[in-house]
Amino acid sequence: MSGRNGGDLVVESLTALGASTVFGLPGQHALGAFDALRRSRLTYVGLRVENNAGFAADAFARVTGEPAPLLVSTGPGALMTLAALQESAAASAPVLAIGSQVPVAGLGGGRHGYLHELADQKASFRDIVKSVHTVRTASQIPSAIAAAWESASTVPYGPVWVEIPQDILLARVTVPPVTSLRAAPRPLEPRPELITEAARLLSDARQPVILAGGGVVRSWAEVELRALAERLDAPVASTFGGKGAFPWEHPLSLRSWLEDRHTTDFLEEADVLLVVGSGLGELSSNYHTFRPRGRVIQIEADLGKLESNHPALGIHSDARLALAALCDLTAARSSDGAAAEAAAELLARVGDRIDGQDLALEQQVLAAVREALPEDSPSFWDMTILAYWAWSAWPGPMHSAQGAGGLGYGFPAALGAAAADPTKPVLAVSGDGGAMYSIAELATARQYALPVTWLIVDDGGYGILREYMNGAFGEATATELARPDFTALAESFGVPAVLTTPEALREDLAKALASPGPSVVVLPALLRMFAPTHVH
Repeated sequence: MSGRNGGDLVVESLTALGASTVFGLPGQHALGAFDALRRSRLTYVGLRVENNAGFAADAFARVTGEPAPLLVSTGPGALMTLAALQESAAASAPVLAIGSQVPVAGLGGGRHGYLHELADQKASFRDIVKSVHTVRTASQIPSAIAAAWESASTVPYGPVWVEIPQDILLARVTVPPVTSLRAAPRPLEPRPELITEAARLLSDARQPVILAGGGVVRSWAEVELRALAERLDAPVASTFGGKGAFPWEHPLSLRSWLEDRHTTDFLEEADVLLVVGSGLGELSSNYHTFRPRGRVIQIEADLGKLESNHPALGIHSDARLALAALCDLTAARSSDGAAAEAAAELLARVGDRIDGQDLALEQQVLAAVREALPEDSPSFWDMTILAYWAWSAWPGPMHSAQGAGGLGYGFPAALGAAAADPTKPVLAVSGDGGAMYSIAELATARQYALPVTWLIVDDGGYGILREYMNGAFGEATATELARPDFTALAESFGVPAVLTTPEALREDLAKALASPGPSVVVLPALLRMFAPTHVH
């Protein structure tokens, strides 16, 4: 075939909207779009499993703040992205997923016998993504992609789904190339009377406290949050998704020990609690044991999460816009040091509790990872015991799959972040169970020479599930795993690997991170979680 086709309209539309990189995996019905990639300026990063391509796009969207295109094929290829898109939806990551479809004649039928045919493919996505867009003619492609881009990048951010039939992608087009396309996200501004009332409550509060969630990070509102906290002299706790929203070492920082009853009590005792960018779900409310005794003000861009768990003065707004408005209206409070002293006392109580549980190995390992990672390098964490520690104890920004909680996130997500900025090393952390979801992507890392160091903590099974089952039933079932020699396996892909110990971890990890291209560090270790304190 020669000349432009529907696939060219896809890549031209993405380019006109400002896309730079496309993640994906080709398939029969999508070949028209993939062929068009070679005629475009877009960078393509191909992963080996569609779900992993979705995780890579998710991470690219998180670190850049821009919609990340994900290109996959029909049926099995499309359905393989669902777990990744669920994570993007839970974490508000703007992924623009584009899937092919059977030819137009087969849409909605399920009876034509096309390969990969589903009776209603888009129905599988409606419960997960923000919006669904189906194209039936080539002329609809630019507008559909622009509408999807706008949907993904309008707060609350999230994944969207576009599907285009095979014959539309392959058909010759005579329309001029797409050179200009507009997709302006709609600002979600707070209602002024709600901001006025919130400012009054905060100004009059005797003991205001702030809980910062992932919405602060997604809206890049860290400066506004700090300004308001210092203006109110209010301590700030960060949810696991909100790590990095507030400086870890700030005198007003309560850090992120949300599974600690001392922190829960502190939040409950606030006479005015400002919750920003969090729905106060299971993890942010210490497993729904949180019972506020004062007034709650909740700023939330996702209308479905507003006051969904606790009554509040609910403000439906982008976090940055609402925080900036509150800064303008709240009265500045002179600091007598009491709030900082209360924050320090809380952290001391938390530290004493952790220190009394014989968890020196776990703290040593986490400290070694922190010391080895360059200050400006991002990290991506799978659902593993060390990540659960990092949710509470990691002193800065981190990215994990705690939104939806699926396995296999860390390594492919780190590849996506490295594709966004290949000038700095990226860390991925997995357990041996989660690592097996992503082994194929060692080939991707090698093919594109992406600077990702993958730390695999090998405890011989699904470690956190082992702990849960032992605690609940006295014995664990289906948690023990046969696994490969991870270092030999990595080296078979042409990826350098080293077997380390807790004592050598910092040095080995730092050396791997400083080396060009991908690398693997394997740490055999049986780590334990700190004791839960979500019950009085």
